[in-house]
Amino acid sequence: MEYFLQQLINGLTLGAIYGLIAIGYTMVYGIIGMINFAHGEIYMIGAFIAVITFVILGMFGITWVPIAVLIVLAMSMIFTSAYGWAIERIAYRPLRHSPRLAPLISAIGMSIFLQNYVQLLQGARNRPIPPVIQGGFSVMERADGFNVSLSYLQIIIMVLTVVLMFGFTRLINHTELGRAQRACEQDKTMAGLLGVDVDRTISLTFVVGAALAGVAGVMVTMYYGVIDFYIGFLAGIKAFTAAVLGGIGSLPGAMMGGILIGLIESFWSAYFTIEYKDVATFSILVLVLIFRPSGLLGRPEIEKV
Repeated sequence: MEYFLQQLINGLTLGAIYGLIAIGYTMVYGIIGMINFAHGEIYMIGAFIAVITFVILGMFGITWVPIAVLIVLAMSMIFTSAYGWAIERIAYRPLRHSPRLAPLISAIGMSIFLQNYVQLLQGARNRPIPPVIQGGFSVMERADGFNVSLSYLQIIIMVLTVVLMFGFTRLINHTELGRAQRACEQDKTMAGLLGVDVDRTISLTFVVGAALAGVAGVMVTMYYGVIDFYIGFLAGIKAFTAAVLGGIGSLPGAMMGGILIGLIESFWSAYFTIEYKDVATFSILVLVLIFRPSGLLGRPEIEKV
């Protein structure tokens, strides 16, 4: 029971990170109907910005953890938002009215470009940082000495994810930007005729999704303590899988899919062969899509004729 509880905590933490990245995928798909395959690299850039900012803050003697973490979060969100805006302007906007294959290839090309760009700037070696937030609670202790722990960082990751989830759900449902996004999702041409600035709405959607990926990059940097230029590809694929599993286009679905994938990885690694955890994840995705093609919380697409 204690071992199961520990893996549950680990899985929820990992799933929260995947969910933050998956929201960016699902927001972009909901508006323009395309997948931003460079989104994983935005998350990777957010992680590198976090490492660089922590180093700079240490050089200036800013070591009080709450202030340092807030500054790192702010810097990561600012830079990743700028990258998200640039990706939309360079890789998507010029090809918006092209066949769907063209922006897809452009996004994959942007992903490869960003990987190599970071590798050239930062090097191919791993970039470690010392633990920033330490300590936690002992939830349960077994007679043989096994201790179920919940660290402060895990609490911060899960609470921050829930807050951001509710915040962005409220943004979509109760703000002018959210109304514009929902209008563009239904019919961009009609939304433009009714006064919605479609280009601005799409750009802001990329910016918001990139900012969330930046937050996930900061969290994973502090959680694992080591990053490299390739982490964006693997995390991006899994976050995309989470978005599809939960129902692409649904914010709660993206978060649910992320948590499910985090739990599957955690429990499979604990009880079975760790090398096959990705096989288990994608097998469950295939089963879900066979019996529910729109995902767990997705709605079937209705063709307009």
